[in-house]
Amino acid sequence: MTTLDDVDRALVHALHLDGRAPFTKIGDVLGVSTQTVARRYRRLREEASLRVVGLPDPQRAGQAEWMVRLTATPHTAQDLAQALARRADTAWIKLMSGGTEICVNVHTPAASDHALLLRDIPRTASITAVSAHQLLHRYFGGPTAWLGRANALDAAQIAALTPVRPGPGKPLTREDDALMAALQRDGRTGLAELAAATGWSPATVARRLADLQAGGTVFFDLEIAPEPLGATTQALLWMAVAPARLDRVARTLATHPELALVAATTGPANLVALALCPDAAALHRYLTRRLGALDAIRTLETAPVLRTVKAAASR
Repeated sequence: MTTLDDVDRALVHALHLDGRAPFTKIGDVLGVSTQTVARRYRRLREEASLRVVGLPDPQRAGQAEWMVRLTATPHTAQDLAQALARRADTAWIKLMSGGTEICVNVHTPAASDHALLLRDIPRTASITAVSAHQLLHRYFGGPTAWLGRANALDAAQIAALTPVRPGPGKPLTREDDALMAALQRDGRTGLAELAAATGWSPATVARRLADLQAGGTVFFDLEIAPEPLGATTQALLWMAVAPARLDRVARTLATHPELALVAATTGPANLVALALCPDAAALHRYLTRRLGALDAIRTLETAPVLRTVKAAASR
């Protein structure tokens, strides 16, 4: 497993703050050379699956976000997960619960016919159960995801690398499709390459990116394998919380460094979270001591993650 030193962790934290920050700026803030930053970035891409991706915020982009849970026979679950990963409307896919459950995050236009939810899931006897849960509100996740990767810089360094995004921002249009496709492949793609992909001038690309980022319509997320950062155990947590106390509990969970996602959802469980812990014992301590102290949580289902089949966007 790749081992990260202090410079690696500082670089990850810097990219967590601003995925498109120039290497020269990161080097100045970290006190290392631009060449060192570039070399570490290339190594982390190769050895720790590090990647910056440009993504639309689902709510600001007029998208509905769903989590679909599929239960399948063990010998077919992996093939089904790989087939779903090839779809453009799946954002991430996790193989869970002993290899028999697949959890798929789906983004669809709010006014769509919900093709994946209603008709595109393969009709096969190997699928024994399906449930779909719409995410109603994200309390934590996306551009502020998992604080376990953001603990290496001091306050002055954080301030120097945190971008200022003034202005109301602009909505996405169909004219942005080529731009977003390029940014989903690599969020650090340069302006010249983005200009070639869109047919715009580099100056137009820069202005459009600034407009989309200003209001949070587009954000740059950082993907990295959690194991080099000390998280070898993942689990999705499905919780039922008294409705009158849901908002308070969710806001409390959003401050927990163990969590990378906290969202209100439809269904028997009205709150879902993704936990990243050093090992199974640490997950147990989190469930019994941190979550166990919140008596508003009436039920809790823990679904261990065996493998992430697809991350935020197609590679």
